[in-house]
Amino acid sequence: MFDDFLVRALFAGVGVALAAAPLGCFVVWRRMAYFGDATAHAAILGVALSLALGVSIFAGAMAIALAMALTVSNLSEKGFGVDTLLGVLAHSALAFGLVAVSFLQGVRLDLMSYLFGDILAVSKTDLIVIWGGAALVVGLMAWRWQALLTATLNRDLAYANGLNPQREQQLMTFALAIVVAVAIKVVGALLIVAMLIIPAAGARAVARSPEVMAFGAAGIGATAAVGGLGLSYQMDTPAGPSVVCVAATLFMVMTVLGRLLRPAQN
Repeated sequence: MFDDFLVRALFAGVGVALAAAPLGCFVVWRRMAYFGDATAHAAILGVALSLALGVSIFAGAMAIALAMALTVSNLSEKGFGVDTLLGVLAHSALAFGLVAVSFLQGVRLDLMSYLFGDILAVSKTDLIVIWGGAALVVGLMAWRWQALLTATLNRDLAYANGLNPQREQQLMTFALAIVVAVAIKVVGALLIVAMLIIPAAGARAVARSPEVMAFGAAGIGATAAVGGLGLSYQMDTPAGPSVVCVAATLFMVMTVLGRLLRPAQN
């Protein structure tokens, strides 16, 4: 029987996979990978501020990630170059976060666990936060799925249907901040975007509808979490990166499978 810490790690990985799957589909469709990367990097600054102020790391990481995402969204609407803006803010936030961590006195902080994750150290409280966040994200995505899909396909079509694309963008921003906050303990700030993009991209290769892609992404993400933990346990490799390695392998398999199935379906 698995040790308790492995059971907690397993549930944590699956919870993050379920939270990231539907949101990851929109990140792929909207080509927002760099946007997610900037948000995840900002979470390190949130961790430092949380420890300095003695508040929940989840709350601090989510607040700073949300602030970063809203800043990028608002500035991009005002004509700033998105690629340049993301490059400046992403690396600046990470740098300020690392510098802020160095000023913390009397606080024992394993910085590597926040950069690359420490899924094996997940506690029962962490599990509650992860699954609570996952439930909130999945609920938001299910509630606004059609509206988000319409706004993603065509902004003019969204306006014609009485939708506000900017509001849907802000909803996605809020969901992204939640995913970053719950995933930072599992895969770390530097690998969060991988869990958003890789399962969704793998599912896209074989899916024939948006809904199937979302469920497929959840399945790939959960399989990657289980397989990565098994790999880490058997070969003594870092757990977070191992999960991402398995996800990348599944992406390659799905891509090949998609190419093989496409001629048959045509």
